[in-house]
Amino acid sequence: MRPTRGLYGSVACAEGPIPVWQVRRLLIIAIAMCAVSLPSRAAVVVSSKLDSEATLLSQMIRLLLNAHGVPTIDRTRIGATPVVRKALLTGEVDLYVEYTGNAGFFFNDVADAAWKDLEAGYALGARRDLEANHIVWLTPAHANNTWALAVRGDVASAHALRTMSDFGRWVAGGGAVMLACSAEFANAGTLRSLERTYGFTLTPEQKIVLAGGETAATIRAAAAGTNGVNTAMVYSTDGGIVAAHLVVLADDRHDQPVYAPVPLIREPVLAKYPQIATIVKPLMDSLTTPVLQQLNARIQIDGESDQEVAEDYLRSQHLL
Repeated sequence: MRPTRGLYGSVACAEGPIPVWQVRRLLIIAIAMCAVSLPSRAAVVVSSKLDSEATLLSQMIRLLLNAHGVPTIDRTRIGATPVVRKALLTGEVDLYVEYTGNAGFFFNDVADAAWKDLEAGYALGARRDLEANHIVWLTPAHANNTWALAVRGDVASAHALRTMSDFGRWVAGGGAVMLACSAEFANAGTLRSLERTYGFTLTPEQKIVLAGGETAATIRAAAAGTNGVNTAMVYSTDGGIVAAHLVVLADDRHDQPVYAPVPLIREPVLAKYPQIATIVKPLMDSLTTPVLQQLNARIQIDGESDQEVAEDYLRSQHLL
């Protein structure tokens, strides 16, 4: 029979009154069972943007935290930068991997020269985010996922092209360059900025502007020499660079912002789990631009899953 609530320290039922202590015990057990059945908000919610590199890095961090006894919830690939950033600021997620140069957009200060230097940009972004939003920047990677130009390996070798200064001299001297790029790269100021800094100008006949302009398409065009293309707009950690035998030209005069991967975490969460900073540091210290190129290639070219590559890399570095 369904019990009814008693008035004076017991619950009445068909079999007789139930003592208060037993009722309390049953309630405690029921509450505990409910708690087990629901995700614990005490767990660190690890998120990421949609791209494979951001997801890979966040998965590495999540695996490391789990291995060190810090519970996590996987909420990777939830959206583009504005979506993930808002989720962090509102407390919907606790940690994700951002890029240092994006702080110029977050704080409406893209003209600050600090964003073109890894250490200076990191220091400025970390200070502003902590003061304004109680967001802590953990250790950054020694890598730069910025817009860049990459030249076919045979062309780079024939003309000793290793830096953008080399490229500028070659083009200004009549070098036969054909660039595949996106409309955004060609028209939004990035290419013009590189031209001013390195003293060259590309004519319309030397540019093939691809619809959409994804770097996978520009890399394929350069690798295959489509319509004479020998130079591609890339992100400097693209996985396809390795497979296509392209040489990324170093931005030796620091024209473009540095986009170093850096984990961001809410200050209250770090206060609860202060060991996270120490856990994450050796991973981020191990990451360079060539390392990220190779890891991205395993996902983007070889078709491995981000979690598989993440776990394999952590084990190879004796971190997991």
